[in-house]
Formats: sequence, structure tokens, C-alpha cells
Amino acid sequence: MEIPQMEMILMISLFLTTLLALLLLKPILKRTATKVNLPPSPWRLPVIGNLHQLGLHPHRSLQSLSLRYGPLMLLHFGRVPVLVVSSGEAAQEVMKTHDIKFANRPKSKAVHRIMNGGRDVVFAPYGEYWRQMKSVCILNLLTNKMVGSFEKVRVEEVKAMLEKLEKASSSSSSVNLSEIFITLPSDVTSRVALGRKHSEDETARDLKNRVRQIMELIGEFPIGEYVPWLAWLDRVRGFSNKVEDDMFIGGTSTTSTLLEWTMTELIRHPECMKKLQDEVRSSTKPETSFIKEEEVENMKYLKAVIKEVLRLHPSLPMLIPRLLSEDVKLKGYNIAAGTEVIINAWAIQRDPAMWGPEAEEFKPERHLDSSLDYHGKDLNYIPFGSGRRICPGIGFALGLAEGALANLVARFDWTGEVKPPGDQSDLAEATGIDVCRKFPLIAFPSSVV
Repeated sequence: MEIPQMEMILMISLFLTTLLALLLLKPILKRTATKVNLPPSPWRLPVIGNLHQLGLHPHRSLQSLSLRYGPLMLLHFGRVPVLVVSSGEAAQEVMKTHDIKFANRPKSKAVHRIMNGGRDVVFAPYGEYWRQMKSVCILNLLTNKMVGSFEKVRVEEVKAMLEKLEKASSSSSSVNLSEIFITLPSDVTSRVALGRKHSEDETARDLKNRVRQIMELIGEFPIGEYVPWLAWLDRVRGFSNKVEDDMFIGGTSTTSTLLEWTMTELIRHPECMKKLQDEVRSSTKPETSFIKEEEVENMKYLKAVIKEVLRLHPSLPMLIPRLLSEDVKLKGYNIAAGTEVIINAWAIQRDPAMWGPEAEEFKPERHLDSSLDYHGKDLNYIPFGSGRRICPGIGFALGLAEGALANLVARFDWTGEVKPPGDQSDLAEATGIDVCRKFPLIAFPSSVV
């Protein structure tokens, strides 16, 4: 039976229309199916998404959200999807199982302007350039041999610090340890890298404030990064102007933050201070006026103290963000390429499921018989990160911190400022990519030499 021409045209049109509709709907249907397997997400506002939920201290805000939505949580900063990782088990998937897929870095205007276009070993995109930069950095500065070769510089700068403290002790004066601790690593780093002490430079005035400002800028979540047409808000609040200043930043802030929190916790816990002083002083001869780095190697409690400080107060509570380069399935969830990833080390290292009911307490003893190290093998303890993007400067930072701490507690007894009962200002946190004290650490050294 012959089909009329008009019906034939209609049948062909219907077929082509159906085919075209299927082709157009396929991506939508695929995304719809994928949404079923997305990680849990809190409700978000139009346009800005979940940006309003970050608060002044994002590591704390995100921990609170994760307690409700789980250790893998999907947020949206504007239109940018952001995966928040808040458990060691989930971090294992990101930094071990699928490490290469999560090895990239998101672009940031603040990093681009402050950190030489983001071309340094910390912020550079993953690829051949980053591999070459890391190789050069490690070979010239961060191998064990190179770190050892800088011991003379570290010794000289620690001795210079001790001389300042001796003067304060002889006059029964207080000292601002926060300022001292920012100057020490700054001078060591500048001498190693530039051949001169930065504190002797005219531009070094008010160093603490300027380094803090840079850390705060890098740690911000400017709305213009995620909602470009609202970038004018960043200009209104002064963010855009701040990132344009010509400023100095060295590898100083994380080491100074470590020393600052270490002395804070020891002063808050006199029994721990006494135990550490007993170990350090009994390990050296009475006439010894300076403790060498080789003597520190056998001080187990000192190393336990630093490990515990880095657990409770990791210098970067949220590790430098990562960027997923290709689609991946994570713990049964579908995560799309282009998703930014925040690993909340602060939350992971205070997780009661791993650290017990006293997870919030300062207890160095928990590390005395522990096999945990700083190299991210156990994803429940990642103060320096893990995987390909682990911090390459671990030895450089700890060599200075351990030697400085040993001499601080060996040479002096310490008392803090008298605080009213219940005062918790010593634990108040500043804002920024690193989290130091909000208020300076003021203490009184009393020489025992």
C-alpha cells in the first residue's frame, strides 16, 4: 500500500524531531542521573550558593556542616562546585587512591597577583613546569643534605633570639613572642635564599602585620572569584586594592605559627612544660649554654609536643585547595571535573572517631608510642598534606622549630600574662590561610643559666 507523500513527510519530520530531541536531552538526562549520586549538600542561596556559610573561621564552619552532612560534602561557591573532605578515610581517596586526578590547583586572583602569577611550587598548576620547579626547589634548598648545610645559619639566629630574651629576663620585662617568632624564620629564610637578614632591611618594619595581611588575603574566598559580576563588592570592601600592594612574604608564617602555638600550649599546661624541660635539661651537660640540633634528635617528648601542636593547630587548617582534572567516582559519589576540593585537616585531626573522646585536649603523650610521621602516610594526620602536593619544606621548618624550642625551654622558665578566670583569649584565632593567634603571645622569661 502506497503511503501518501504528506504522511511520509510527517513521519520523517517526526523521526528527525525525536532524534534531535534525544540528542539535546542526552546531556541533561545524564546530569540528572548523576545528581542522584552527588555527595550531600546543605541548602544554598541563589547566586552566591554557600559562601554565606563560611564565617570568619572556615575550618570551624565547615567542620560544623560536615557533622550534619557527612565527611564528603558538596558546596557551591557561586556556580563553582566545592567538595569538602573532613575524614581521614575520605582524604585517603583524594590524596592517595586518586591523587593524580586531584593534583591540580584552582586559579586565584590573589595568588596570581601576590605569588608571581601562581608560578611557585605551592600554587603552580600540576604539570611539567610544576615538576621542574619542585625538583629545583628541593635540590637547592630542601634535601636533607642542604637543610643540614644551613645549620650554622639556624644556630646563629637562634642565639640572636636568646640574647634578646636574656636582656628581657635581666630586667624582668615581658616579651612579645609573636613578634620574635615571625622574625626568627624570616631571618633564617632570607639569609639562606638572599644572603642577608630581612630584619636588617628598612622594609622589614611591621613585618608581622604585613605577613599576616598576605596570609589573610590568600586565605579569603572573594566573591568575585565565584560570582564575577559581583566582583565590585570586593573593590568596595578593599580586597582588590590590598592584593596590589608591593609586599614581602617569605617562608616564615607557618614556622612562626607553629612556635607560637607550641609556647601557648606549654604555658597553658605547666605540667607539660615541666616534663619537657626535665627531658631537655637532663639530656645536656649543666654547663651547656646552647643545645645543638644533633642533641635534639633523641628528645622524644619534645618531638611529641610538636606533633601534638601540629595536630591541634595545623599551620594550614584547610590544606591548599585542589582542582579535580577529570570525572571520578569517590565513595560511591560522582564528582565532576572542575570541582574544587578543600581538605579540612583541622577537622580530620580532631575527629573523635580517630583520636578518642579527648580529641580536643592537648596531650603530647599520645604520640610517644605512635608510628605517625609528618609525611602523610596515615591520612588521619596530615599537618603538611600528603601525596604529590605534600609540603616539600618539612625538614626545613622542623629543623628550626625543634632547635628553637629546645633552647627556649632549656634556658628559661616561662610564665604568661595573668588572665581572669575563664579567659580563653590565648586560644582565639586570627583569620587567614594559616591560623595563628588573634592576640600576641606575651610572656615573661626567667633565665636559669
